[in-house]
Amino acid sequence: MSERYFTKQTFSFLAALAENNEREWFAAHQQDYEDFVRTPALDLISDMSDEMPAISRHFLAQPKKVGGSLMRIHRDTRFSRDKTPYKTNIGIQFRHEADKDIHAPGYYLHIEPGECFVAIGLWHPDADALFKIREAIVQNGDAWVAARDDKTFNRHFTLEGDVLANAPRGFAKNHALVEDLKRKDFIGLASLSEATATSKNLRPQVVERFRQAAPYMSFLCKALELRF
Repeated sequence: MSERYFTKQTFSFLAALAENNEREWFAAHQQDYEDFVRTPALDLISDMSDEMPAISRHFLAQPKKVGGSLMRIHRDTRFSRDKTPYKTNIGIQFRHEADKDIHAPGYYLHIEPGECFVAIGLWHPDADALFKIREAIVQNGDAWVAARDDKTFNRHFTLEGDVLANAPRGFAKNHALVEDLKRKDFIGLASLSEATATSKNLRPQVVERFRQAAPYMSFLCKALELRF
């Protein structure tokens, strides 16, 4: 296993890409992308494949250049006003083994100048998954509160994402957990410093944060009838 992955050159490349988000510039700096972004990211994912079974055997670390845990650098600009061709961050997602079949929870690492973090849960789940989670909160409120308010989880993670203005259709407006039922995203974020991202502590800290999210992830998986 490697001790270090990303470097100051990684952040310098991403910052320069943000200033020069054009295909010609990227083509001229393709080797920098390979050396400072894609290769270390794939090395980290490869090493995480040995770590993930201790977190959950049902989440996958796939070190592939295309179609694996490393999210593609190219942006989908078809429906966006922003036509810049490249993402200016590194996104690594460890997806549930059932992800190809349903919208499943995942673990995520985000590396970007000024914004590095670990994330867990579901971002923009589809309507069916969202209903199942809300129904699980109603039916198993004590288990949800225990997962949401777990002291270790709360010490590092904050719940983020979009919320409805009112109770979702079909759920009581005066339910004791209505604020949770309003959630459209069920994600937790834990900040990460750039110093940690470029140090030998990156992988150990990512593993530790993933483990600390176990109660929350376990609840989501159970709600969606997935193995955790």
